Amino acid sequence: MRKANGSVSAGMQTSPWIILGSTAILLIVVLVLAFQNTNRERRYMSQLLSAKGAALIRAGEAGARTGMMGMMWGGRQIQRLIEETGRLPDVRYMAVIDQSGKTLAHSDPSKIDQPFDPNRRITHLGPHEHENWELVTLDSGQRIFEVHRHFKPINLDNDERFRHMQGMMRRHRTMMEQSDDWFSPEKRRQLLIIVGMDVTPFEEAIRSDIQTTVILSVVMILLGFAGFISLFWLHSYRVARRSLHDTNVFANEVVRHLPVGLIATNRSGKVTFFNAAAEQLTDLKRNIVQDQKPDELLPEGLCGVQNQLEQGEIVTEREMECSFTPNKTIPVSISAARIANEDGEFLGQVLIMRDLSEIRRLQDTLRRQEKLAAMGGLAAGVAHEVRNPLSSIKALATFFAGQFEDGSESHEAAKVMIQEVDRLNRVITELLEFSRPTDLKRQASDVGQLISRSIQLVQQDAANKRIDIKVNTTDDICSAWIDPDRLTQCLLNLYLNAIQAMEGGGTLTVACESGEAGYFTIVVSDSGSGIPGDQLDKVFDPYYTTKSKGTGLGLAIVQKIVEAHGGDTAVRSTSDDGTVFSISIPCRHEEKVGGYNDDTQ
Repeated sequence: MRKANGSVSAGMQTSPWIILGSTAILLIVVLVLAFQNTNRERRYMSQLLSAKGAALIRAGEAGARTGMMGMMWGGRQIQRLIEETGRLPDVRYMAVIDQSGKTLAHSDPSKIDQPFDPNRRITHLGPHEHENWELVTLDSGQRIFEVHRHFKPINLDNDERFRHMQGMMRRHRTMMEQSDDWFSPEKRRQLLIIVGMDVTPFEEAIRSDIQTTVILSVVMILLGFAGFISLFWLHSYRVARRSLHDTNVFANEVVRHLPVGLIATNRSGKVTFFNAAAEQLTDLKRNIVQDQKPDELLPEGLCGVQNQLEQGEIVTEREMECSFTPNKTIPVSISAARIANEDGEFLGQVLIMRDLSEIRRLQDTLRRQEKLAAMGGLAAGVAHEVRNPLSSIKALATFFAGQFEDGSESHEAAKVMIQEVDRLNRVITELLEFSRPTDLKRQASDVGQLISRSIQLVQQDAANKRIDIKVNTTDDICSAWIDPDRLTQCLLNLYLNAIQAMEGGGTLTVACESGEAGYFTIVVSDSGSGIPGDQLDKVFDPYYTTKSKGTGLGLAIVQKIVEAHGGDTAVRSTSDDGTVFSISIPCRHEEKVGGYNDDTQ
């Protein structure tokens, strides 16, 4: 979960900048589009109004020209024409002014002979041959679109017909004087006609368009922002989900391959998780225990642990013997706890089982090593304190045996003394042999030849007890890196143990073959009476023996030598088939773990 939360946090840290940057880019794009649209609307307004103003000016000139050609027009007629034109929709005013700014004609008659606009200079307008326009703001704040041009009601200087009619115009001089001379040849070169049109409808349309653009922009920005937020949360959700999935997979794989058995239950007490170690420990399959209650599958002792959990107790490293199957009882260490979330809500239980078999075996090995260490000191003291007196006793017993006749009671007593001294010496020798470190002198050895030489050493003893010896070996026996003397001693102890078990005769069988993983196995079997089943696990213990004259160290020495080689010993026995001892030793050199010295030089 930490990984998933970390991913979401990283996204939360970086996403605002991404969103702000994207929103800023979108806002810039919208503003640019709005600005371009506004400029386009203004250009359209300018083109439309300038064309309309030019048309009004040309229409006024055409009317004035027509009237002048009839020689019935003057200023009054042009004034009326301008007044009528000023009544057109969207036309704010129309005027004719001279270069000084004096109004000669105006759509508002009250402004005739008045300055056109006292608050601004108009001389810069000048008379132009082509229409020009500009936006002006009146004192009222209203914006006006003005189109202006040189006013030419008639081009008297170039009109041939007008020169032809000059005589006729002189006859009507009185009419001309009455009509007004403000457009006389001296003045007409300085006349300026101005058309002012109201831009309010266009500006309202532009404002409406801008408002619509702003609304659309805000909507787009909000939609874009919402989209970015949605994409971010979707991405964060996917990242968190993927991280959570990866974390769960990782945790499940870790728990699944833990070397301890783990059983988890839900709120209902049913098994939800059962790892591979638990399967191996209990001999139960995951698909069988899934959704089952543990008390229906597990031993009674484990069910008692669950009862303790339900009472609020915590179980830690409790050792017990559990029988998961009728033929499998193993020592286990149990730890269990209730699982709750941050709010204290109960989620389930977890049970951890640890197999103590290997630990128990190591503990037994450690105790055996401790015994060996104590026996080493004891053996050294016994050898020093006992052997010298035994030598003296044996010498005196030998002397006394020579003083009496053979067959006499005294002679036989002396012989018994000599035999017991020899037996005590053997016990002390075996004790020293068992207690001292096993210093191996390894060398490449032929296992088959070693078995043959060791069999020759016991053939006479076997023949004396009417025991047949059978040797079964294969040709593919590996050449082993072993101590041949120590292994020979080990085999002799097994042979002698088998011979002693067949007092009435029988068969001693020795077999050897190469096994898997670079091991060779030697099997020594007899046809004796066998060993009781309740005593099989004790045969390798020091000083344990079922024979009246045995020391109980022979098989312990065998196990010690085999373990020093990195091998294992095993025994099985039945009353019908006798006893079978097997030793497995690696062909290659391996260091022995357990404190034995290994001299391979």
